[in-house]
Amino acid sequence: MKDFKRFHHALQISQWMTDCRYLSLTPSDVAIRLDLISMVHGQGQAESYFNNIPKVLKTHSAYGALLSSYVREKSVEKAEATMQKMREMGFVTLSFPYNMLINLYSQTENYDKIEPLIQEMERKSIPCDKFTVRNLMAAYVAASDICAMEKLLNRMEEDLHISVDWNTYSVVASGYLKVGLIAKALEMIKKMESNTPIPERPPAFKHLLSLYARTGHKEELYRVWNLYKPTYEYPEAYSCMIASLSKLDDIEGAEKIFQEWELDCTMYDFRVLNSLLIAYCKRRLFEKAESLVNNANERRMPYPSTWGILAKGYMEDKQMPKAVEMLKKAISVGRKGWKPDSIILDACMEYIQVKETWKRSKKFQGYART
Repeated sequence: MKDFKRFHHALQISQWMTDCRYLSLTPSDVAIRLDLISMVHGQGQAESYFNNIPKVLKTHSAYGALLSSYVREKSVEKAEATMQKMREMGFVTLSFPYNMLINLYSQTENYDKIEPLIQEMERKSIPCDKFTVRNLMAAYVAASDICAMEKLLNRMEEDLHISVDWNTYSVVASGYLKVGLIAKALEMIKKMESNTPIPERPPAFKHLLSLYARTGHKEELYRVWNLYKPTYEYPEAYSCMIASLSKLDDIEGAEKIFQEWELDCTMYDFRVLNSLLIAYCKRRLFEKAESLVNNANERRMPYPSTWGILAKGYMEDKQMPKAVEMLKKAISVGRKGWKPDSIILDACMEYIQVKETWKRSKKFQGYART
């Protein structure tokens, strides 16, 4: 259940197994339940649960789950206090808590706190694992520290115990692109391409498309597409290719990819259409945009997000009557979990209120003249 992100159900099952079946909790069970409570009910209830855990079950697993929840909430002070408590109790013997903090410091831009953690690991002879180096690489890229990024990559490539996977080369390529080093980025993308095993090609494929689009090398983008494009239904790949071509201002190419997908698909996925719709709206091609949606609407119901994209496009183009019309269509469709963008909603509400005020004013002026 947890692996499928059905956290509510997973927590209910966890509680049912102990409350109704009288099964004893293990330290691992406690850690899992703490993690689920944090995701379902929030940090307050997770802390309350942790404080009431029997001492015998309050092991490194429970503290690790608590630390993980603080990292998820980006709560630096509480995460550091938990880490210190784990040190005092002798629970910091593996790389896991260090990986958590490196990730947290990267997300919160506390880059200066990362190196002391690495030095502490070295003093304690705690080896880095693939998650340590991956988090470190992401932190260096976020900080645009190209020197540290290259040094780490060289160390990884020289270490026989560390396998440098396609994901690492993808992160490094992003780092180079961030600072405009296109040639070096292309070198990393080539390494990424050659280090991707066949079973991992689907997720890597989307990264390749996005990265080549960012380099501006359209011929490489098409080469990768023609070489690796899926022979089965994979709408995410088509969405990514359309977005990548849009980034390179190749609208004609994006339209051809969409038509290719629409011709062969057996399950219509509006996320693919949405990618082309975003490209149209960015270029104020509203006639094409509406035609695209209306053609699809003849045979199936668009997502609320589809109408929402049109609403945003019209709002940004100052065409508020059309923005309101599209937002109304989005709301009328309705879909569990979907909410209108607050910026679009506020803009439309403000427009409606101003319009109604103006109408009342005109009506009052008419009375005043009689």
